[in-house]
Amino acid sequence: MRMIDIIEKKRDGHALTEEEIEFFINGYTKGDIPDYQASSLAMAIFFQDMNQEERAAMTMAMVNSGDKIDLSQIKGVKVDKHSTGGVGDTTTLVLAPLVASLGVPVAKMSGRGLGHTGGTIDKLESVNGFNVEISEQDFIKLVNENKVAVIGQSGNLTPADKKLYALRDVTGSVNSISLIASSIMSKKIAAGADAIVLDVKTGSGAFMKTLEEAEALAHAMVSIGNNVGRNTMAIISDMSQPLGRAIGNALELKEAIETLKGQGPKDLTELVLTLGSQMVVLAQKAQSLEEARQMLEEAIQSGKALEKFKTFISHQGGDSSIVDDPDKLPHAKYQIHFQAKKDGVITKMIANEIGVASMMLGAGRQTKDDKIDLGVGIVLNKKVGDSVKEGDNILTIHSNKENVNEILDKLDESITIEEKGETPTLIHKIITE
Repeated sequence: MRMIDIIEKKRDGHALTEEEIEFFINGYTKGDIPDYQASSLAMAIFFQDMNQEERAAMTMAMVNSGDKIDLSQIKGVKVDKHSTGGVGDTTTLVLAPLVASLGVPVAKMSGRGLGHTGGTIDKLESVNGFNVEISEQDFIKLVNENKVAVIGQSGNLTPADKKLYALRDVTGSVNSISLIASSIMSKKIAAGADAIVLDVKTGSGAFMKTLEEAEALAHAMVSIGNNVGRNTMAIISDMSQPLGRAIGNALELKEAIETLKGQGPKDLTELVLTLGSQMVVLAQKAQSLEEARQMLEEAIQSGKALEKFKTFISHQGGDSSIVDDPDKLPHAKYQIHFQAKKDGVITKMIANEIGVASMMLGAGRQTKDDKIDLGVGIVLNKKVGDSVKEGDNILTIHSNKENVNEILDKLDESITIEEKGETPTLIHKIITE
């Protein structure tokens, strides 16, 4: 088998066989296939696309290129959730204990963030003593005992994906639905999930800016998951403005606690219930999405979900008293208000720009070596569709530096007030097959 033949075959619009895809992935991972040939094939895929079978084969070849996490010792159906990212995306912090409170095992492998705020691990490390550096055996034990645990990403998972993504990033072939879908799904499958729920974002703060792009990616990933034996569902949710009200590590953790108490923002609560319903159905704890949602709502109302969060925090070394006293979490020295300059309705809050403003405060990383300030960030007091009067506090900046003029300018460019406006749709589509 020759790499040049595979490149020409895809260039001419033909489907590659499973063996050809495995030959490419194995050869590229080992260094036998040079970057220029891998780049050429990636560009051919970008223009000619892949069918469902090719996408599934590409995914599994990348899964098999490195380590795989074995969660078979965990009892029950292990359901993982993946979000394509966004600003103020606090869903995992709420979903993990909420779904676990219904007996669904949530074995979550998470990373540190690069961008607007920290990742799930950074947010959890806002809790004094919380520890994700646990052994795989302790991780499995915690999930079997408590139904929930979070561990840091470790091992040599999907090295082919890491290598291929780095190449695509500098050769103009990132925006291929087939390559994005197989990249995301390879990591989820290597992490040991039996079933997968996907939250595909669309809007200004999302990777997929249009609904059409987001829908194509969601269908591709659901198809891959089901083709390789993982029950997979997806939703397409809005990220034209930040999710919830908090952007920042300790601020988002505080918001997660409020949501588990039934006092969270409407949009975050709705998204969590929608995603959680899919997780519960895939875990075979409910027959329908409607039944699952009712179970989740009851877990919040009864306090069962909040108790599960306390157990989760304490069993990983964290101070669970922060659940009853969130003021123990890190907080910033200054609170500065961004005020409306005129009467009207907020018609736009550009999610990624507000996210950048939060990162400028120190809530996120520009490089993987940057140190995060866990207490800083932004809290939205108003959202798109809300009426405001001149002088109203649209948002509050939590900062450890007194001069935030540059950040105020960034926010001023990111928020639009007009005479009329409406609240955007949160859940655009639910994809179950």
